[in-house]
Amino acid sequence: MLRVENVSTFYGEIRALNLVSLTVAPGEIVTLIGANGAGKTTLLNTICGMLKARHGAIYFEDKPISDLGPEAIVGLGVSHVPERRQVFATMSVLDNLLLGAYQRRDPQIGQDIAQAFELFPILKQRQKQAAGTLSGGEQQMLAIARGLMSRPKLLMLDEPSVGLAPLLVCEILEIVADLRRRGTTILLIEQNARAALKVADRGYVLENGHIVLSGTAQELTADEGVQKAYLGKGNRLQLARCRADVERYVCLDDPAVNSCALCPNRNGGNS
Repeated sequence: MLRVENVSTFYGEIRALNLVSLTVAPGEIVTLIGANGAGKTTLLNTICGMLKARHGAIYFEDKPISDLGPEAIVGLGVSHVPERRQVFATMSVLDNLLLGAYQRRDPQIGQDIAQAFELFPILKQRQKQAAGTLSGGEQQMLAIARGLMSRPKLLMLDEPSVGLAPLLVCEILEIVADLRRRGTTILLIEQNARAALKVADRGYVLENGHIVLSGTAQELTADEGVQKAYLGKGNRLQLARCRADVERYVCLDDPAVNSCALCPNRNGGNS
């Protein structure tokens, strides 16, 4: 469904993404994990047309979309739920949902609002309330529901758990899993790697604008390097380029790491 091929994105002369490639197949939840500043949000903004890639290409359902604007990309079936929700604070919950369907002219909009209220019952209770007065978790639910109002084939979620209490994080990610069961394909950007890998089929690890590892959710969860870097088992694994012109990584001062798929020098313990 989605294919990103060797994409590099810059802010001025600063390279934020460097030859990033990934795929998302229909019906999958694919998660992208990485530290702050790794380039996760930049990648979503590039896919949805808010940023333009300087190199590489992006395809959605085999159609090139790299040169399209955000409105055209939404029209093809890609919906982006941005980081920190970004609801229209002074508008009502209902009006926020209607804005999510601004490109549509079909008679099923009311039906989809009813489905959003079924998925998020609290929004039905709050439908006349200003979105800015909702709690953080309720605003996140509204942001997801608004994203669904365009009837996307691919829903891209940027840090849906940020700033939420642990119980709400579980609830939001259960909703993400339910959306996939209802037929929505999802690209999930998430710092809470443990929670993301529980609901995802596959994942990619992004470090400093590079994809350094990919695999099934089970493979990433079992990897020692991922465990130390992102799953809270020991101190955060530090990665560094061996040399600027060599595509290799080394673990710095961490003799406890016997095998790390992020680092070819220590893969399988062959350090």
